[in-house]
Amino acid sequence: MDKTIASLEEAVADVTDGSTLMISGFGGAGLPFELVDAVLASGARNLTIISNNAGSKGIGIAKLVKQDRVRKVICSFPRQPGSDDFDQQYRKGGIELELVPQGTLAERIRAGGAGIGAFFTPTGVGTELAVGKEVRSIGGIEQVLEHALVADFALIKANTGDRWGNLTYRGTARNFGPVMATAARCTIAQVNHIVPLGDINPEHVVTAGIYVNRVVLTPWKH
Repeated sequence: MDKTIASLEEAVADVTDGSTLMISGFGGAGLPFELVDAVLASGARNLTIISNNAGSKGIGIAKLVKQDRVRKVICSFPRQPGSDDFDQQYRKGGIELELVPQGTLAERIRAGGAGIGAFFTPTGVGTELAVGKEVRSIGGIEQVLEHALVADFALIKANTGDRWGNLTYRGTARNFGPVMATAARCTIAQVNHIVPLGDINPEHVVTAGIYVNRVVLTPWKH
């Protein structure tokens, strides 16, 4: 079994119009820049992006937004320094936004990977984020119902992988990668290093290969 893919283009070849993509990253840490660029080059349009933010400084997700490839963004931080591309698209009605508190976003993704359809959380109760959602009192605390998130593809960045798809991460670049890997039909990981089987101590594996479909080598640049 060998999940390594020879090129970025081949890795994202079946990302089509209308696909839902989870994209890891917290700012630039853990963002799979090269995979995102490959999706841009593929020409896929009308995408739904699930990520921590909507892109900034004209790189990563911001490139997809700028070229009108994105229909909807589900994220926690749509506006940040350098997010001009998203701001412009949103203000003219060219892109839909679903704003989700960061902890809720992570839990919705985790729930999707665990097969949990929805859960209740006190986060957002009494705010516009709860409008139209079911609210219950549980243990005397008002809580809002949030539904799980799943995707067609998860594009994630790891530091080291093997041909079975076992992954380790580098510092804070770990962020959303592990949960997103579990919640997509197809997980594609770009890695800085590919090592022989057995070189990654099983105790150090963060994302098990069972959750990863493709591994592509992209030597560290960011």
